[in-house]
Amino acid sequence: MVLMTPPKKASRSRAATKPAKPGKELVIVTGISGSGKASALRAFEDLGYHAVDNLPLELLLEFAALVGKSPEVRQAAIVVDVREGSTLDRLPEILVGVRKLLPTRVVFLDAQDAVLVRRYSETRRPHPLGRSETVSRSIVEERQVLDPIRNVADTLIDTSNFNVHQLRAHILDRFGHEDQGKQLLVSCLSFGFKNGVPLDADMVFDVRFLPNPHFVPEFRKLTGQDPKVAAYVRKFSQTREFLDKVTDLMLYLLPHYVQEGKSYLTVAFGCTGGQHRSVMMAEEMSKRLKKAGYQVKAVHRDMPR
Repeated sequence: MVLMTPPKKASRSRAATKPAKPGKELVIVTGISGSGKASALRAFEDLGYHAVDNLPLELLLEFAALVGKSPEVRQAAIVVDVREGSTLDRLPEILVGVRKLLPTRVVFLDAQDAVLVRRYSETRRPHPLGRSETVSRSIVEERQVLDPIRNVADTLIDTSNFNVHQLRAHILDRFGHEDQGKQLLVSCLSFGFKNGVPLDADMVFDVRFLPNPHFVPEFRKLTGQDPKVAAYVRKFSQTREFLDKVTDLMLYLLPHYVQEGKSYLTVAFGCTGGQHRSVMMAEEMSKRLKKAGYQVKAVHRDMPR
């Protein structure tokens, strides 16, 4: 759980009457145990939401006030469920106050009883209502407890036919903005083969087929970040053709990685020493992918400092 210091009493009353800045939003994820709330929360986190699991209801108003005035947190998502205990009955009442502070949506996840029983059987985890009853009986009791919350939900999602990846894709489709499908972080990494291939590389491109600036005396002490070195490497037709083909490949692959839930991707370019050609390639590919709307950073493992 993320601990946040509640505002002092003097500022709490002001926060309760001051609306949040435009663009602020709170999503409350709730629902039947085993329906996929944890997976849904991770999906919201991937969309850039500040995610908190099982926040005590007594802190919900203070949390909403903090989000409303935070310069860093624009959207937040929290899980509230049957683990809260008897205070869960107060959620509809508390929700009225929260919506005065922030635009708030309640997302209720559910699944068919047979599916829930099967999931508990596969994971061998006990139901949060206890071990004294069967899972089937606990599900019935939980539905009764959560029925008032289900009635105030803005969105109902039946996860019976979803696996983890399909549920994530569903959340991204329903709650993501058009540009948030590209929240994959791509690292364009340069390295030298003489120091070994990076263990964390998802894809490795060997650029040692390109002419080596190392053998040009004026370039020997420079790196691929130098405009003169970059221009030298780029002037060869095989360089331009290679960059175009790799760019086409990346723009084809990246949406599929996003769809499958990958959050980080490392694309490595290797030359002999990791100083000239690979550095230039990593920098150029980083620029091209940024232009396409992706989050990209260039990292140079072996480049001289």
